[in-house]
Amino acid sequence: MKLKTKNLLTLGELSPKEFSGLIDESIKLKNELKKNGNKPILKNKTLTMIFQKPSTRTRVSFEIGMFQLGGHAVNLSSNDMQLSRGESIEDTAKTLSRYSDCIMARVYDHELLETLSQHASVPVINGLSDAFHPCQILADFMTIKEKKKKFKGLKIAWIGDGNNVCNSMIHGAALTGVHMSIATPKGFEPDKNTVTQAKKLTSVELTTDPLIASKNADVIVADTFSSIHNLDEERLKKFLPKYQVNDKLMKSAKKDAIFLHCLPAKREQEVTSSVIDGPQSVVWDEAENRLHTQKALLAALIHA
Repeated sequence: MKLKTKNLLTLGELSPKEFSGLIDESIKLKNELKKNGNKPILKNKTLTMIFQKPSTRTRVSFEIGMFQLGGHAVNLSSNDMQLSRGESIEDTAKTLSRYSDCIMARVYDHELLETLSQHASVPVINGLSDAFHPCQILADFMTIKEKKKKFKGLKIAWIGDGNNVCNSMIHGAALTGVHMSIATPKGFEPDKNTVTQAKKLTSVELTTDPLIASKNADVIVADTFSSIHNLDEERLKKFLPKYQVNDKLMKSAKKDAIFLHCLPAKREQEVTSSVIDGPQSVVWDEAENRLHTQKALLAALIHA
C-alpha cells in the first residue's frame, strides 16, 4: 500500500482506511516472515535514524526491519552529528535527503520534527517526540487486532499520565472507532486539541478515577509516570498508589481484557509484576509487533 501523506509525524495524518491497511499489512508481513521470510521490497533503500534519546525497541525494530526488507539503516546519535556543533536542522535535513530514502528521528521537541520534515525531500517518521509516538500505537493496535480480532465495540482504558503515547493512542481510537476512557491525575490530562478532534469520530472519556476508566474495558494500557531515568518523588506521589495497574484494577475490566505497556516499565510503580508477567499481559507480543509495523510503515512510505 501507499500512503497519501509524505511523512508520518502523527497518526492524525492518516485516514481510517490507511490506518487499518497498515495494521493488516503488518500482520501479513509477520506471517510472511515466519513462513519463508520477507521479500526484499526495499532492496538498496536506506533509512537514516537520528536519536536524541536512548532507544531499544525503536532502534532495533527499524534497523532489523530494514534488513529484513532488503534495505539498510544508518544509526546516528545527535551528539555524533554536526547538529551538536551548531549545524541547523534545516541543513541537516537537506543533506540527509541526498543520502537516504527515509529519515526516522527520535527527539525531544516535536517542532524539531516538523522543521525536519519541511526541509527534507524524503519521508520523515516520528520515532517519538514529546507530543506523540505514532509508531508505538501502530504496534498496539496490531496487537489488539490479533488478540480481539476486531476494533468495533471495544473499550480501551488508559491509566496514568496523559503523555505522548496517550495522545497517539487517542488518534488510534479515533481512526478505529474504539471507545477510550482515560484516567489521569488533575493536571496530567492528554492534549486538549487531540481529544477534541478525536471526539468527532469516537467516544473519549476523561476521568480522575482509574476504576471508572477500567470498568468493563477490553484493553488496559499503562506507561511510566516519568522518564525511565527520572526519580522525581514529588511527581510520583501524584500517581501512586491510585494509578497503579494491579490485580484489583484488572479485575474491574472484562475477564478477557488484555494489558498493554509500551516498555520500558518501572515495575511496582505504574504496573505490578503480577500484572505485567500475568496471563492477561501481551506486552512481549506488543514489543515484537513494533518490528512488523515499522516494516509496513517503511514500505508504505518508501516503496512505490
